[in-house]
Amino acid sequence: MKILMVLMLVAVLGALASAGVFMLRKDRDGDARSKRMARALAVRVGLSVALFLFILLSWRMGWVRPTGIPTGQ
Repeated sequence: MKILMVLMLVAVLGALASAGVFMLRKDRDGDARSKRMARALAVRVGLSVALFLFILLSWRMGWVRPTGIPTGQ
């Protein structure tokens, strides 16, 4: 399950990077560029929400457990 979470996080970062590329790329048609950037950001938001819900589901089902911050004792 943790591998799936890491892969989803990488997908979120990939969508964010692609939105940045679309934002910085010089195009003659600015409207198409902004549509692609908006779509990439929408995909990022959707993946982030899906990852958050998957983490909650995994915690509820007992697949992952929070360990807290180690105090060194």
